[in-house]
Amino acid sequence: MKYAIDKTNRPVYLQLYRKLRDDIIAGNYAYNTKLPSKRCLAEETDVSLITVEHAYALLCEEGYIQSRERSGYVVIFRKSDGFAAAEELPPKPAERPVSHTYPDFPMSVLSKTMRKVLTERGELLMEKSPGSGCIELRNAIRHYLARNRGIHVDIDQIIIGSGSEYFYGLITELLGRNRIYAIEYPSYKQIEQVYRAAEITYESLPLADNGIDGNALAETSATVLHTTPYRSYPSGVTATATKRHEYIRWSGQEERYIIEDDFESEFSVSAKPAETLFALSGHENVIYLNTFSKTISPSLRIGYMVLPKMLARRFEEKLGFYSCTVPTFMQYVLSELIDSGDFERHINRVRRKLRKALAEQK
Repeated sequence: MKYAIDKTNRPVYLQLYRKLRDDIIAGNYAYNTKLPSKRCLAEETDVSLITVEHAYALLCEEGYIQSRERSGYVVIFRKSDGFAAAEELPPKPAERPVSHTYPDFPMSVLSKTMRKVLTERGELLMEKSPGSGCIELRNAIRHYLARNRGIHVDIDQIIIGSGSEYFYGLITELLGRNRIYAIEYPSYKQIEQVYRAAEITYESLPLADNGIDGNALAETSATVLHTTPYRSYPSGVTATATKRHEYIRWSGQEERYIIEDDFESEFSVSAKPAETLFALSGHENVIYLNTFSKTISPSLRIGYMVLPKMLARRFEEKLGFYSCTVPTFMQYVLSELIDSGDFERHINRVRRKLRKALAEQK
């Protein structure tokens, strides 16, 4: 299969990865079939062997293919209209907390940025933030998501707030309390606590090693799925590529929604963070959540929610009266950290350290 690679558009391996991934999803490379050898693909696409190796490594990390001894690379991604059978699922994960600590965000950088904002913004810091958050921060997050997460949205789709629990409550107001919500089991305890406090009916769906149990997902009466595809807490389970597409197929029915909690995904040791459900879905019904608790500090209490366009309009009409819960000063500080590149430099430093530590363990 001939792929046209634009070598002026870097990085080249990501182009090849996306073309292979799209063909796998489309079924051009079916389940359990072999991909071309690295050498053959390198010659066919006129790229280096290292480029092909990087593309294949990404596909392996995301669960599209698998390297098998004497067989090369084999497709393990399944795309079907149904859900995974119980006997095909790996054993349930042990219910033990998984804790991850990362190097602190440099205090020198944070304090320098704070001083700069105080000097340059002056009396603007005394002004009340717009309800959805300062335009500067929402715009910085919009560009960051486009660069790093494959999420391309308008600024009015981004809402700033003081952490995940705050957004959980807003979402129940937005989607309605009369719905049944599904959560992972085990899951972050605050999710369950917020739903219980709001008198929301919810179902707990057991996790397997590859994500939510397929039978449990198929049989749930819920219309809202609250999931943490990357390293769910406390189990540490990351949903495979097949499982992520299964979630999207589940959400394809009318009036179903997914709440995607992308907590901690920035620190993936992969060459690129795993695909988001928001970017993969074409249904316009995925709500994306993330915070800066791990990447900077939990004391900041700053997070953001990305809504599909239709829900963004509904949010403005129904909940637009809410005031932003994050101080204007800290919003300007965070927007400066992102725009200056300091935020992403910190992320990249941590990821390099994690990869080095992982390599030393092997």
